[in-house]
Amino acid sequence: MHRIPAPDKVFAAVAVLILVSGAFANFAKAQTTESPDSSTHGVPFSDFISQIRAKAKSLESSSGMRGEFVAFLTAHQLSQDSVRYSDFVVVRLLFEATRDAGYWNVHWSVTDKPPNSDEVWRQWKSITRPTYTQQTATAECDELSALFAFLAERTGVKSVGLFWPYLNHTVAVWTLHPKNSQVIRVVIPTSQIFLSDTDTFDTKKFDPWRQKAIYEYTRRDVLDSFEISKPLFDFFLRQVDKYGGASADALQQIRNLRDAIFQKSLTREQAAREALRRSAAYSTSAEDRASFQYFAEDMRSEK
Repeated sequence: MHRIPAPDKVFAAVAVLILVSGAFANFAKAQTTESPDSSTHGVPFSDFISQIRAKAKSLESSSGMRGEFVAFLTAHQLSQDSVRYSDFVVVRLLFEATRDAGYWNVHWSVTDKPPNSDEVWRQWKSITRPTYTQQTATAECDELSALFAFLAERTGVKSVGLFWPYLNHTVAVWTLHPKNSQVIRVVIPTSQIFLSDTDTFDTKKFDPWRQKAIYEYTRRDVLDSFEISKPLFDFFLRQVDKYGGASADALQQIRNLRDAIFQKSLTREQAAREALRRSAAYSTSAEDRASFQYFAEDMRSEK
């Protein structure tokens, strides 16, 4: 026979159930309530820059980045201590990210906008569902160059400005003052205009000394409080993780495949197959093989 609990015990049990139920309800509410990292909240530009600095620091140990630095020093006959390696890493990271069809999915087109990156940031502010196969922003050569120069300056690299190799074309230039060496102007071609599909960082196709002075880009295109969407912020950082440590040659090939997707001259599946075919050629570089494989997986992940 079951005993009937005393009234005071019944009330106590009910009270416990109410408290427990309330706790679970509050826990469930906490899980569904949007946190500061929710996709409905933006990420301040200042936080974005801090993360870029951190990503650049982590890339300093990658074999792809180190190899490109050694090749750069050799090409300019410079010693290891004549150029800050940390600056080189930041510049190359931002170049590969912000260039036309780079891994932040910015795409070149005629826009007739002013030579700054304001319009790019306006477009980025509204992107809440970035994809691997569509551009995050459309910009002209001077806008792309300004975007790169602005980010480089805000990340801590000085002497980056704009250069006009032709009246109707703009690229960026990084001016270096190596120890015991002449001043060097490094051309940063943020688009492939007037260049072949193999031209990349430090191209010699444009002579930057044709322009008397390269003025450092110091305009603040957005404030530190400016916000971009959390999904786009996460997308940008994931792309750095995937591609930041690859060689210039591998990234140039991936850039061309990505551009073919934007131009609709290749389907996603065709680009994926080509990336996997090229991956096999990098038998000694795990980072390059991985970058091609990431690209192929990304192309196949979207329906």
